[in-house]
Amino acid sequence: MTAPPTHDSLARRPQRRPPAMEGALLALLVLAGCRVNAPSTASSVVLPAAFSSRGQVVAPARWWRALEDEQLNALMERALTGSLDLLTAWDRLAQAEALARRAGAELEPSLTGEADLSRTRTRTDGVGTASATRVGAGLIAGYEVDLWRRVRATRDAAALAARASREDVGATALLLTAQVASTWYRLLDQIGQLAVLDEQLRVNQEYLDLMTFRFERPAVERKVSLVDLLQQRQLVEATRAEKHRAEAARRVLEHQLAVLIGAAPDPEMAVADATLPNLPPLPQTGVPAEVLRQRPDIRAAELRLEAASREVAAAIANRFPRLSLTARAEAWGDSARGLFDNWLASLAANLTAPLLDGGLRAAEVDRTRAVAAERLHAYGRVLLDAMREVEDALVQERQQVLLLASLEEQISLATRAADQARERYISAGEDYLRVLTAIVAQQRLQRDRLTAKRQLIEFRIALYQALGGDLGLARPAEPGGDPRIPDR
Repeated sequence: MTAPPTHDSLARRPQRRPPAMEGALLALLVLAGCRVNAPSTASSVVLPAAFSSRGQVVAPARWWRALEDEQLNALMERALTGSLDLLTAWDRLAQAEALARRAGAELEPSLTGEADLSRTRTRTDGVGTASATRVGAGLIAGYEVDLWRRVRATRDAAALAARASREDVGATALLLTAQVASTWYRLLDQIGQLAVLDEQLRVNQEYLDLMTFRFERPAVERKVSLVDLLQQRQLVEATRAEKHRAEAARRVLEHQLAVLIGAAPDPEMAVADATLPNLPPLPQTGVPAEVLRQRPDIRAAELRLEAASREVAAAIANRFPRLSLTARAEAWGDSARGLFDNWLASLAANLTAPLLDGGLRAAEVDRTRAVAAERLHAYGRVLLDAMREVEDALVQERQQVLLLASLEEQISLATRAADQARERYISAGEDYLRVLTAIVAQQRLQRDRLTAKRQLIEFRIALYQALGGDLGLARPAEPGGDPRIPDR
């Protein structure tokens, strides 16, 4: 095989440049420009100029503090340090950073040391036996000249993947805080439901006692039928059954909350007297294009898109020749003192190029291009989902406020209807079914109001989560770990 022309000869005789070298140089120019700083999705995803609602208050970075709930604040601190889901995300980040460092190591020269010791015995007829000792040591240095930026592209892709993994930690933390807050307020809802049911059971039992007293009067004075009495007893039992259901739901939520903060389920979690908080003012939603970039899942998708472009560049560069340099120095002698009596040094350059690979490298280029296209579309979908989540939370909160106002009015009307039904039953002897229907409707609305208030808070939690942000997480200690990512 003839040696490839040198750069000097190419400079002197540009008109005779071999076609293969022209293709290689053209590929180098293409690869040098193969950088994607900020992938554009403007052609497929058009974001509106504003959200449907705008608040006036800047939400704190740790959004739950806007709810002014000290017990929730304490739970969040425990979750952000003890959640196994979050610790798992940190571990995945450590893996990604190690892969990035490993990919960057190929840019540095390698140096290998070797040593050997041998002793030989030779016997010759008529002469006798002779022995010889050989002591040797050597160093081998290797370096790949990154002609087509293949190694750099691979390193950059791994570094971008590590940065995306760091954003995944933020997304996991954001999801975790939303889950903790939602579970906490569901727990408070059930505690409130139990308090309401206790009061309803007390009222229903008092009315049952009164009806039982009247039923046991002589027949001529009796104003309560057996059917009426049985219906009231059924109402008391139904209320008691609701209490059992609410108590079970409370315990389940306590167990879920314990696991979220990284603790074993506590049979009796201590919860200080607490009620559902009033909703703070609506936070500023800002400009969608700017606000959505605060979301770690969007930043992660963008970084993975950039990483895919580097992987395409690396796959293309892998189709071109590689140039590696090897330097070797060795010394030997018949003893340790005479180790450097003899020495040899060599320097070699090795140029290898793929000739036939059955389409392996071309297929890898096609695969990486398809991955890049996939991640471009995934990035656009993440943007659309983020926009939808913000708008969903805004419209749900608006409608829930109206729903709560309607429930308050319904409770007022149901209370009046129940009072009127009782009076007419006592004074005019009307059918007790009307009284029972009015009481059941009133008590159901009282419980619905509590649930609706909790749902309103959950919609606000969903809005905070959809708007994203940086929670300022502190990285846990890593024994023996090195969290560095190679410079790009």
